[in-house]
Amino acid sequence: MGAGAVATLASGPVRSAVNRPSMRYLRPPGALEENEFLSRCINCGQCGEICPNRCIKYFGLENGLSSVDTPYIIPREKACILCMKCGDVCPTGAIQPVKRAMKPILENVQMGHAVVDESLCLSFQGKTCGVCYRACPLPDVAISVGMLEQPHVSEKCV
Repeated sequence: MGAGAVATLASGPVRSAVNRPSMRYLRPPGALEENEFLSRCINCGQCGEICPNRCIKYFGLENGLSSVDTPYIIPREKACILCMKCGDVCPTGAIQPVKRAMKPILENVQMGHAVVDESLCLSFQGKTCGVCYRACPLPDVAISVGMLEQPHVSEKCV
């Protein structure tokens, strides 16, 4: 295989990843809208250094050149606890500071919205679990549990 073929193969996935960013990640709480976030983030890493839960990771090339070294969270792997420290240390405002109180968090943070897959949820299979409720940083506000600890995610989920 010639050098031209290797270059073409190598650039193909990167180009398509830039056009179709993954939606399986969240930006840290207080992050601006994606295009504005990408234009402001200077890849300093301070948000990840301050994170007490160590849930902030940084993209390599897998999500496209524009996202390299930008912070993201995969809540299924390690959830954000909404400590809001990342916005306090962001030098460019790509992640906005948000007060560590319920009302400012509910009004200013829109990271994503949890969805319960009832076919996978143990509580919907007749086995009490409650792990999602205990892991949520906003229990009784963003998530509640009913009979057999079946979870219900409210519109206040951030």
